[in-house]
Amino acid sequence: MLRNPQAPRAGEPGTGAPPGPATASGGTSAADAERLARVLLTRLTEPGDAVVGRWLGQLPAADVVRAIRAGAVPEHPGLDAARLAAYQARLPGLDPVDDLNRVRAVGGRFIIPGDTEWPSQLDDLGDGRPIGLWTAGTGSLRLLALRSVAVVGSRACTAYGAHVAGELSAQLAERGWVVVSGAAYGIDAAAHRGALAVGGMTIGVLACGVDVAYPKGNTELIRRIGAQGLLVSELPPGEHPNRFRFVLRNRVIAALTRGTVVVEAAVRSGALSTARRARDLNRHTMGVAGPVTSELSAGVHALIRSGSATLVTDAAEITELIGAIGDDLAPERSGPVLPRDLLEPGVARVLEAVPATADGAPVERLARLSGLPPDEALQRLYELSALGYVERHGAHWRAVRRRN
Repeated sequence: MLRNPQAPRAGEPGTGAPPGPATASGGTSAADAERLARVLLTRLTEPGDAVVGRWLGQLPAADVVRAIRAGAVPEHPGLDAARLAAYQARLPGLDPVDDLNRVRAVGGRFIIPGDTEWPSQLDDLGDGRPIGLWTAGTGSLRLLALRSVAVVGSRACTAYGAHVAGELSAQLAERGWVVVSGAAYGIDAAAHRGALAVGGMTIGVLACGVDVAYPKGNTELIRRIGAQGLLVSELPPGEHPNRFRFVLRNRVIAALTRGTVVVEAAVRSGALSTARRARDLNRHTMGVAGPVTSELSAGVHALIRSGSATLVTDAAEITELIGAIGDDLAPERSGPVLPRDLLEPGVARVLEAVPATADGAPVERLARLSGLPPDEALQRLYELSALGYVERHGAHWRAVRRRN
């Protein structure tokens, strides 16, 4: 059994049961203790920590924190002395109540599994499910996520990619869909802006605290997302991003939404990790084709070619895949209706048989080619002549050149 000789006494910061709202008996309710313990765990661990995830599947969060503090940890897969020591090293000075106050100061809240606002689809992440989510903005995350789609792609996108991402997101927002992305430069920013431009709802899933604007160049955009939509993060207030947190953030985007659209991505783009997670979670994965000469389209093309993603070109095709069966059908694509498309079948067959050569062909040959009796073929030829499709030259008929 592992012990921590410097374990704080009950009631001190880091105990897992910091002061909270009092119950009628003067203590802290079990629900409050669970929330405060999960707040503390978001400080102790990194997003997607499967070791703590498995532990939380067996014990309340408050018991997990107490076990870490005391070093009295039962046999647990993946939890060794080094990992336990790392958790314990982060305990001193932590104040979950202060974290909750900090997020409330920016109009936010902390939601956990079991809350009415918790999106149950995140449970598909198994042991990697978020311990809790820090949010800032308006609306219920659970309700907004029910009809949401992720639009992701390269940070160093082309003008083509930014235009397509913005157009798709605006179209999706106008159809009542919530656009989800990572608030990064490039495709992410274009997706958010497209939804916001038409008064739509958008969710930014961050790799930092919801009170931290990163990247700095998107400060105003992130502020607008928080005002008009919702900011979401696994990381507590004040936390800054690193390379691994961006990758781990992508799994939340994939799990939260009905499907993921990759607009532009190079072969080694981080956006492809979101697509792969979406595929592994049985979400719809979609890709937008780009110029074959562009390296930023190579990753998307590879996804489509391998069958891992479905080619989409507009919001109608996206919503047909992720929407309600029979309700969100994309219109059938066809060219313009031409006058010859309206011809009756027998008339059309005769027209197809008439050559466009100067010599033309006699009625007998046209009747044989169209499969009609000579008298009927002759009647159809005169109908076609009245419509301007054919003309007679002696005993022969020839087609009149026209555009349709």
